[in-house]
Amino acid sequence: MSILVIAEHDNSSLKPATLNSVTAAQAIGGDIDILVVGSDCQGAAEQAANVAGISKVLVADNAAHAHQLAENVAPLIAEVGAAYSHVLATATTTAKNILPRAAALMDVQAISEISAVVSPDTFKRPIYAGNVIATVQSSDAIKVLTVRGTAFDAAAAEGGSATIEAVASAQDAGKSAFKAEEVAKSDRPELTAAKIVVSGGRGMGNGDNFSMIYSVADKLGAGVGASRAAVDAGFVPNDMQVGQTGKIVAPDLYVAVGISGAIQHLAGMKDSKVIVAINKDEEAPIFSVADYGLVADLFTALPELDGAL
Repeated sequence: MSILVIAEHDNSSLKPATLNSVTAAQAIGGDIDILVVGSDCQGAAEQAANVAGISKVLVADNAAHAHQLAENVAPLIAEVGAAYSHVLATATTTAKNILPRAAALMDVQAISEISAVVSPDTFKRPIYAGNVIATVQSSDAIKVLTVRGTAFDAAAAEGGSATIEAVASAQDAGKSAFKAEEVAKSDRPELTAAKIVVSGGRGMGNGDNFSMIYSVADKLGAGVGASRAAVDAGFVPNDMQVGQTGKIVAPDLYVAVGISGAIQHLAGMKDSKVIVAINKDEEAPIFSVADYGLVADLFTALPELDGAL
C-alpha cells in the first residue's frame, strides 16, 4: 500500500494539521508520501521532508497553485493520487473544499472526518453531531479520506529525511481567480491549535462582556472561542465559533462560560481532555460532559477567577 497525504501549508511553512493526517496514515500502514501544492513553496516542502516516517515529498510548485484554488488543485490531486491506495488530508476548511472534488474526478467516494482506522479499508467516523460512530468499509480502489484532526495525535515534525521530487504537472482550470482575503489576526493562539481554550456563550449578554473572557484567556495563554448562539447574536466574529458548524477543538483544557451546551456545540469540543463549565443553570447540558462544573453567576465567578489567576 502507498498513501498520499495532502499538505496543509501557507507556502512558506507546513501547518501542524498535516501531522494529524500523517498519524492516521501510519495507522493504515504502508509507504507515506506528502504532496505539497503551492507557489514558491520550497520552505513548506523542506519541513514536510523532516516529518518522521515520510518516504517522499512531491512538490507541485506553480503560479497557478499560489492560492490553492480548489478548481486548480483538485485535478492535480486526482492525477497524482491515481498512483496511490489512499489519499488523506486533515479536515480543515481547505481540505473539505478540495478533496471531495478530487474524489469525484477519480470516480470514488470520499469518506469525511474519519476518527479511527479499523483496517486499511474500514474506518470510523462520527455522525449525528458525534452521538453515533459509524463504521464505514470502502470497496473503492483508492480511498479518499479527510481526517478529524482532534482524533489523531500529531506525528513528529522532526527526525525524517524524505527525498523531495518535483511534479511537472500544473493545472489551471481558468474557472476561478483569487481576488483578496481577510485574515483575522490575533496574538492569542489559533483555536484549533491552542492547548487551552476559553469559550463564551449567549450567557455573556453582549460582546463587551467578552472582555472578561479575553482577560482570563490572556492570563492562561489560551485561545478564545464562542458558541453559535454568541456568534449569531453578533457578540463575536464567526471565526471564533466552536461546534459542529464551526471549529472542532480538543485542547488539554476547555473552559465553557455561559454556554448551555447544545448538541452542536458539544460535537465541537467534547473530546477535550479536561472540560470546565461555569453556568448558573444547574440543568444545563454542558454539565453532562464537564469534568468540573461550577453553578454560579458568571459575572461573579469570572472576575473572581481572573483575580485568582
